[in-house]
Parts: sequence; C-alpha cells; structure tokens
Amino acid sequence: MRAQPHTTCTAIGRSRWRQLLLVVAWVLATASCAPPEPVRIGFLGGLSGRVADLGIGGRNGAILAVEQRNQRGGINGRPIELIAEDDQQDPEVAKQAVARLLARPVEVIIGPMTSAMAMAVVPQINATAVPLISPTVTTNGLTGIDDQFFRVVAPTARHVFKSADLHYRQLGMRRVVLVCDLRNEAYTASWAGDFRRAFVALGGAVIDEIGFAGDDALSMVAARALASRPDGVLIIANSVDTGLLVQQIRLRDRQVRLATAEWAATERLIELGGQAVEGLVVAQYVDRQNRNPAYLAFRKAYRERFAHDPGFAGLTAFDATNVALDALASRQKQQTLKQALLAHGEFAGAQSPIRFDANGDTERDTFLSRIHDGEFQSLP
Repeated sequence: MRAQPHTTCTAIGRSRWRQLLLVVAWVLATASCAPPEPVRIGFLGGLSGRVADLGIGGRNGAILAVEQRNQRGGINGRPIELIAEDDQQDPEVAKQAVARLLARPVEVIIGPMTSAMAMAVVPQINATAVPLISPTVTTNGLTGIDDQFFRVVAPTARHVFKSADLHYRQLGMRRVVLVCDLRNEAYTASWAGDFRRAFVALGGAVIDEIGFAGDDALSMVAARALASRPDGVLIIANSVDTGLLVQQIRLRDRQVRLATAEWAATERLIELGGQAVEGLVVAQYVDRQNRNPAYLAFRKAYRERFAHDPGFAGLTAFDATNVALDALASRQKQQTLKQALLAHGEFAGAQSPIRFDANGDTERDTFLSRIHDGEFQSLP
C-alpha cells in the first residue's frame, strides 16, 4: 500500500490553523462587543432603624449623582455601579458591610453618615487604598489625620460657634442645658464640647449636660432637662428622638427656648414633631434659600426622582459622590485615588465649592433656621 503523501498532513495542519484563527477572531470580536467592566463605588449608611432618614437621604443623593454621570457616558466610557450597604448604626454590622464592599471590589466608599460609624470603620479602611468620603461626619476625633478618610462637611470645631453666637446674642439664652444622644457620642460629644466653649466664652453658662441612650424613657429625659429651670434646652440627637423629646418637653414647659443641631435637620423632624416643634431653632448644612443654578437643578432633579425634597443628607451625599466621580475621571496612571482627590484642587459642589486640605478635611458653612408653619425658614 502506498503511503499517504506528506502534503495531506500539511493540508490538515493548515485547516486546523485556519479554524484556530477563526476561533481567535470570534473571541476578539465578541470581547470587543461586550460591555466594559463597570466602575464600582460603595455607599455605607444607616438604611434601617431610627436614623434611616439620614441614610436613605444620603443613598438617594448618591444614586442621583451616579445616574446623572451614567447619562453622560460614565467614566471614560465605563458605566458606574453603586452598591449600597446598611450599617444599621451598629459598629460590627458596619465593619461587615465594609468588608463586603471591599470584596466586590469598590474603588471608593461614600459614607458613613454618622460619626460613630466612621470611628468604627476608619481603621479598617486605612488598611486599604480605598478612600472613604463622608457626606455628614463632623467629629473632631478624625480631624487633622493623614488617612483614607475624607469629608465634604467641616468638623464641628469650625462651625458650632455660629450656633452659640445666635443663641446668646440674638435669642438671649444665658442658662442652657445640653441633651446628647450617647449612641453617636463621637458626634454629640464634639458638638457639645465646642458649643460649651463658645457659649461660655460669650458669657453664657451650660448648667447641665444630660446623656441618653436607646433604653431611656424620653419623658424622664425631658423632666431632667427642665429640672434646673434653664432658659434654653439644646438637643443634640437624631431627628426621631429630637422630635419626640421636644414633644415631651412641651408637655411640661411651653415657654423654654428649644434648639437642635445639624443631625436632626431632616424633614422627618417636622413630620414626627408636629405642632410641638414649631419655633424650634435648627442648625443645618443646607441653605434652603440658595439660588445657585447648580443647586436649583439638583433640587429639581432630586424631587423628580424621589418625590420629596433632598434635605441636607441628599445634598451632601450628592456632593460627596460627584467628588469621588470627578477624582476617578481625573486620576492619572500610577496615581492612587487618594492622591487624585488631593491633587484635583477645587471640586464643584451644588451650593459651594469643595477643597480638601492635606488631611482630607474641608470647610463648609452651617445655616440656622426656625421651624414655622411646618417648614424650615432661614434665620438672618
């Protein structure tokens, strides 16, 4: 039998080579048609429980920023994916949530929304190259530290004096009791300490300071706050407890002046407090009379998307998310996102520009208002 010609093997080899080339071409064509990998960013906040209004407002602000950026093509053609986690205002739950976000992995985390949760997770974040950009954390305990923590609001030491000055000079308070929520002590202790120093320096007196936790009856807290007969009670707590505590105080005293800090300044305060919170003086991070076109556009878009006003949490989370997206878009090769955040210079905020110092801190004004006819009305 004659042997098959050598050319037959060569032909078979060529045929297989052509098949291989076709497979490679198909794979390359398929890959070129596949959508690009998304840029993943995380959100961390209390989405359930007593502080859910703060967390949900923050999450909504982040959602809006991401959706608007995706409508403009994302980041260098890549879509942005937002992954939200609920910290339940619990330090251990917050740490577990951060671990899940880091495992996705995410480029940056927006949040958390309270100082207590920030104090819990910042050490965990500092072991990574992932920045944490908080919309609302103001504790002095994280000020002036070279770490992975950034914030788009100022620490309490830079703005609480404005509240002290209003209460002393304009409202005539002289003898004040402070009531502080111990579940977010990193915030309330900073705020109370800075207020006390400023108020005493003006000539006033903090005659008592009362702390309460979740299992304390607010009726008893109200009775203790009024026991020393102050001319003012300043509540440093979340919107739910502030609204309920004001109701308890008003049952006992219709005349004492009442005020609260920025943490409580959500629409939930008015919903829960009802008639009792009329006249309450409220500090907050949003200038509700602002006419900046960027803010008006943001407020309109937020209302259309979520069917309610944004409040300060929605505004500051919108700003924090846009800061993160701008830094991701401008980051150079071999540059970490922290380096990009610090090198970017001035970021555009909806109401005011944002510029970080070398430690990730910034300046932001605080605004004072009074609740009148169920609305926050700006004070001069």
